Amino acid sequence: MHQLASGARRQRGFTMVELMVGLTIFAVLAAVGIPSMVNWISGNKAISAGEFYADGFAMARRQAVLHNAASRIMLTPNVNNGQMDWQVDLCFPSPGVPCSESSGAWSTTASAADLDPDGSNGYTSVFRPADALPPSEKLVPTLEPEGTSAVYFTALGWVDTNYNDRLARIRLDPAGAGASEIAPIAVAVSLAGMAIKCNPVLAAPDSRACPP
Repeated sequence: MHQLASGARRQRGFTMVELMVGLTIFAVLAAVGIPSMVNWISGNKAISAGEFYADGFAMARRQAVLHNAASRIMLTPNVNNGQMDWQVDLCFPSPGVPCSESSGAWSTTASAADLDPDGSNGYTSVFRPADALPPSEKLVPTLEPEGTSAVYFTALGWVDTNYNDRLARIRLDPAGAGASEIAPIAVAVSLAGMAIKCNPVLAAPDSRACPP
């Protein structure tokens, strides 16, 4: 009976040496795994940001085709995190009279465009804030070409090339610790109006490269 009790006491808990060995192994695994986990999370956030802008471009094209109207997506700086909010507007041009920047020509979030066939019950602009995206200190947005901020679409869903200062793509570059381990992301808009997610540092013939 005494021997059984002694054996039970010896099996209870860890020795100090075993505990130290366990802590050392845990520290090594943490040193290796935590940076990888952080980079993985940051990479996923960059991908999600790309999806946010791709959804906006796709919505602008879709609404143009759906309503047989001209559409545009306007990108504006988000005051909270430095990313870009977006808004999709519609315009219903009359024959020989293209859409202009005058009041009422384009829809707003509060009212439909003046010539919307559905009148005051017509399409109102869709606005999406970028508050949920990483701050620009960690994911830097760049609009290309420089100085552009909008894409215009025809009723067929093609990019309207009559607007010379049109946005071709938005580029998102990771910044800060571990940024070199995360690939940059871009969302380009083809002349056919398609949103294309791509890697701006790669070149053809790599399928991940952005269109020229």
